[in-house]
Order: sequence, then C-alpha cells, then structure tokens
Amino acid sequence: MSGTLLRIVVVTCIVGLGMSGQTTIAQAARAGDKEWAKGEDLLKSKQYGEARAMLEAGLSKDPSNVQGHFNLAEACRALEDWTCAEEHYDSALQLDAESGMSSLPKTKAKVWRLREEMKVWRLLNEAKRLLASGKTKQAEKALRSAQELGITHEQQTLFQQLQAKVPRSRSAASKHESGSTGGSQADSLDAEMVFVPAGKFMRGSILADDEQPVRQISLNAFYIDKYEVTVGQYARYLEATDMEEPPDWNIMNQPQHQRRPVVNVSWEDAVNYCKWAGKRLPTEAEWEKAARGTDGRIYPWGNEAPTRLHANYGRKEWDDHFALTPVGSFEAGKSPYGAYDMAGNAWEWVFDWYDHDFYKNGPEKNPIGPAKGTEKVVRGGSWLYVADFLRSAHRFNAQPANRHFGYGFRCAKTP
Repeated sequence: MSGTLLRIVVVTCIVGLGMSGQTTIAQAARAGDKEWAKGEDLLKSKQYGEARAMLEAGLSKDPSNVQGHFNLAEACRALEDWTCAEEHYDSALQLDAESGMSSLPKTKAKVWRLREEMKVWRLLNEAKRLLASGKTKQAEKALRSAQELGITHEQQTLFQQLQAKVPRSRSAASKHESGSTGGSQADSLDAEMVFVPAGKFMRGSILADDEQPVRQISLNAFYIDKYEVTVGQYARYLEATDMEEPPDWNIMNQPQHQRRPVVNVSWEDAVNYCKWAGKRLPTEAEWEKAARGTDGRIYPWGNEAPTRLHANYGRKEWDDHFALTPVGSFEAGKSPYGAYDMAGNAWEWVFDWYDHDFYKNGPEKNPIGPAKGTEKVVRGGSWLYVADFLRSAHRFNAQPANRHFGYGFRCAKTP
C-alpha cells in the first residue's frame, strides 16, 4: 500500500508540475497578447510614447510578431524617430516574407513605401546635423542619397532648405546653367558602366528546354551599364531629343522616382536611347555573361536562393511606380562584375530576336540571335514575377512594340 501510495503522490506531483508549466506558458502568451493589444489601443488613441513603450515590451516577449513590428514602426514614425521606424518596417517586411503567409495590416507595396520614406527622413536629418557641424561634403552625400531614394512632397521643403546651405561647385553650377545635353550626357553615363573582359563563360541551364545545352561561349570584351536606365536619365534624353514620351510618363517623371528604372518603353525606345547615349543594347549572350560571370552560377550573386536582400521581385501590385526600387538598392544582389538589378526590378530588353532553339543551333563565339523574328528577348525577371524568373539563364520573349510597366533596359558598349 505504501508503495502504491508513493507512486500516486509522485504521479500527482508530476502532473501538477506539467499543468503548472503549461499554465505559466499560457499566462506568458496571454501577457504578450495583452501588451500587443494595449499598445495597439494606445496607438489608435494617438498616445504614441506610451504605445511605443508597450509595444517594445511586447516585442521583448514575441520578437517575430509582424503586426507588432508594424505598429511599433507607426508609433516611431509619429514620434519622428526615423531610425526606429525604418528598422521595424523592415523587420515587418522580412518576417512577413519568411512566414510565407502575409499578415501585414497594409499591402507590401505600401509598407515598402513607408520604409523608404523613413530612410529619406533619416538622411535629411543626418544632413541637417552634418551641416550644423560644418561637414558639408558628408551632408551633400546624405542629401544626394535622399534624392536618389525619392523626395516626397512633404519632404521637399526641408530638402530644398538644406540643399541651399550646401556650397555648389563652380563647375557643377556652370554645367547646370548651360543646360548641356547630348555628348556630355553620354560621357556622364559612360562613367556608370562596368567592364566585362573577353573570354569564355558557361551559358544556359538544364532547367528549361530553350536554355539547353549548357556550354562554353566565347565573347569579346564589352562594357555594360552598372544600373538599369533610370527615369531621370530618360527624362534628360526626352528633353534633348523631343522623342515620344512613354505611357504614364507624368506618373513616372516625379521627384521621388528619378532613380527608379524607366519602364513602359518598347524595344525601339530602348534602341533609340542607347544610340543617343553613344551605346547599344547588349546581345543576349553579353547580358547573360554580365549577369552571372564565368562559373555557371544560378543567380548574379551565386547559387543561394533569392531573398528580399538580393532583388525586388514577387510584389504583385503596381502602385504607380513605387513597385520598383531605386537602382543599386540591393548590394547583396550585384553581379560578379558589379552590375546591379540584373535580377528583378525591371525586365531588360536585349538586342536579339527570340528563337527557342538558338542555344542549340547558334555559334559558340559572339552569338547574336536570328536575323528576323516576331518577338525580342527580355531578361532578368521583374518586380512582379516569382523567384524562378530571376535565374540568370532564364529566357523570356515579348513583342518588341510592347510598352509594359515591367519592361526597362540597360545599354552596352564595345571598347
């Protein structure tokens, strides 16, 4: 009897401990939920300081809460703590992407816009602090970075006030006042090219029939634009040439979009721009080598699966050009030669006509597509498409007259 009684007591204690542990966990979870809910209520009532404190307490217990990060970013934005807001908008986006099931209270495109806006506010305040300290060169750099990300209407007054305090160099002022275009524009654009040396590279893949066979292709040396052609660059071209504006140009050609890729351009539009700049469109083979280098990697950055740190893709909502990111935003995604955005952001027109069997039948040295066809090649995927389209070997074809909000380009040049 005593042995049986002892076993009953032990089992009872173990069960009691288990129930107690479960109760503690449940209470902790409820406590975290209570703090998130209280923080959200404070945020709605515009008690931003109290909301921030409560949401930070919730975050310490549940650091993977997407809604919590978003709400904390909103509180920080209201308090004009731009660094905090940027950090937590970014965390909300990353955690949301990792979960595979969107739980953001706003669309991803709008949260991306908010995060970029916080970056600009941070840079403007940094420029203000640097100017007060007499560090004009650093302030000028911060203002330039802010302008590249895109100045909103609300930020424009502060930006102009700060820029007025930065001494302008005589050469820059005279160039601006003279309104020089044409050759000088081409010279400035050449400075933004990367060099791809002559030699062989592994072209193609086994993942699609029109990408086979995988084999070595030999190319002469060439230059290719470091970035996709931007709205700002295209605006200067239109001003100099009086060429036809692409559709929705009034939406694209805004201060906040000047460093985003120009889109809505046809193949012929791209050819004409490159000619004006003293360049040309890259061939399909040149584009692929510039994107992936010589080692047969899958993506410009290597063989690692794409993340939001590598490229702008899979966003699924246009949102008036905010779907695109400023060129050069993805340091982790650049190619072996230093070219940015060769995966995602905008599809890029290349020179060649599309031929499904060209990789099988084309020459192994300096290949150029067939002499005629019905569709041109675009490469690199875009802000809209899923990760598989980001592969450097992926081939896509489009009607050359298409002016689509996913189609842009970059130029190349023979040394």
